[in-house]
Amino acid sequence: MQFRRADGADISQMINMRLAYLSEDYDGLTEEQTSAIKSQLSDYFKKHLNQDLIVFVCEDGNAIVSTVFLLIVERPANPGYITGLTGTILNVYTLPQYRKRGLAGSLMKMAIEEAKCRNLSYLDLKATQAGYSLYRKLGFAPDESKYVSMKYIVNQNSQGDIIDT
Repeated sequence: MQFRRADGADISQMINMRLAYLSEDYDGLTEEQTSAIKSQLSDYFKKHLNQDLIVFVCEDGNAIVSTVFLLIVERPANPGYITGLTGTILNVYTLPQYRKRGLAGSLMKMAIEEAKCRNLSYLDLKATQAGYSLYRKLGFAPDESKYVSMKYIVNQNSQGDIIDT
């Protein structure tokens, strides 16, 4: 097994890993969703990879079998993120046949080290039940806030379908 940062040559496999993650997380994707996501991801990775998106991968031979995405965001500083830089962990995913081997944990440690090197104020993530104990072991804690998390859907319905305007 090899652990490393992804590069442009990995985009096709990263797209496949993202689709596998989303398919599992959303109990399947339609062909339309898969096509739309695949198209967006290709452009997104070309634009953002190793800029504000760092992807850590574990390979078995030439096949990527586990991923962790670190999305870096710069915002106006405040006491909660004094450096103005924060990170969000996304797409922590390991192919089913490679799970329970510590691969995601190793990639998460790489992401945490990258966050420290880049002077991020904090990392956040949304934990699934399957990943919760790993994140707790790595030092993540539930986010206690006086704020209520909310969102406004602009261009999609709750099923992810694009709304024609």
